Amino acid sequence: MANKTASTFLAKPVNHLYMLLVSAGALTFLGLIMVFSASSITAIDNQGSAASIVIRQLLFVAVSIPLAAYLSKLPIIRWEIIGRVGLVISIGLLGLLFIPGLGKTVNGNTNWINLKFFDVQPSEFAKLLMILWASYLLARKEKSGRHSTNVVKLIAPGFLIIMAMIMYGRDLGTTSVVAAILAGLLFVSGIQLRILGWITAAGALALAFLIATSGYRAQRFLVFLNPFAPEDYKNIGWQPAHSLLGLATGGLFGVGLGGSRQKWGNLPEAHTDFIFSVIGEELGLVGTLTVLILMAVLIYSIFRIALRAQDPMVRYACAGIGIWITVQAFLNIGSATSVLPVVGVTLPLVSYGGSALVVTLCAIGFVAGAALRDPAVRKEIVKKKSK
Repeated sequence: MANKTASTFLAKPVNHLYMLLVSAGALTFLGLIMVFSASSITAIDNQGSAASIVIRQLLFVAVSIPLAAYLSKLPIIRWEIIGRVGLVISIGLLGLLFIPGLGKTVNGNTNWINLKFFDVQPSEFAKLLMILWASYLLARKEKSGRHSTNVVKLIAPGFLIIMAMIMYGRDLGTTSVVAAILAGLLFVSGIQLRILGWITAAGALALAFLIATSGYRAQRFLVFLNPFAPEDYKNIGWQPAHSLLGLATGGLFGVGLGGSRQKWGNLPEAHTDFIFSVIGEELGLVGTLTVLILMAVLIYSIFRIALRAQDPMVRYACAGIGIWITVQAFLNIGSATSVLPVVGVTLPLVSYGGSALVVTLCAIGFVAGAALRDPAVRKEIVKKKSK
């Protein structure tokens, strides 16, 4: 009976929209709570107020939600205009980083624009813009019936330019996410698996080269399997080691909200890259499983909406957004659990970061708009309103 009820629920397209909105809203709300908890000590040290960081995050949420609601109603033709110039805008935004006095370096990565009152991370906007740009080109190819067009030549050069610009700022984590988006879109476009395999192998070799030619990256790569090694613990292994300590001490129900010990200076970037560890310490296994379930529901609903999209650009873009969130969540949680080397990417909707939050919620708005254009969804919504 339970399986039949679940199947009936998932069979209704309108429920995919509800799953999208509820999971995204719950992750954002949980993120606000955990950003407050994880950042309170750092905020007191730097700004003199425990709430200063979470207040900024709350302001970004307040801006993002109405913006996402507006974008969900934007007609496809407007999205096509944005997609057409997405590559140019991305290059322009990333190019601002190279202007002296404008680009800001944080933890060795020059990927922020200093606007005095707050900082902006152009690479976050480039992720969504590149998805829209590639989706526009792939959709135009599909509509024209040019099946012989080489999709690799169509979208890969643009992505390589953006990846090179991001990598010039030494941000390997974001570069990896953009590369994964490219690979995912190529797969969705129907490229032969043999060709995709060669591209993936080339990407792996390029990643190995970038790691091997940087002492710091090489150390991070080698240490993640055993961050507690005596020769590494107090140096490059400190961050992943204390991330694991936080997760390990949380137990089933955690030490209690606000009770994290690792955030007291032991775990750098506790409210950004390693917020999953603080969740595990304070809310325990129950908290981390809740995050994983909500993230799985979010990703599932995005791909289900993508499969039902009638417009090819919308279909490709929704798939690209799903790939982006999946890969970034995997990299963040993998780093926190020491399954992967520390790559320095945030947990979507949960970690602190204005640029990431605004762009991710705008992407959710795009997907919600795709669902609202579905005739079956509109019919169900009208039916509920008429009751």
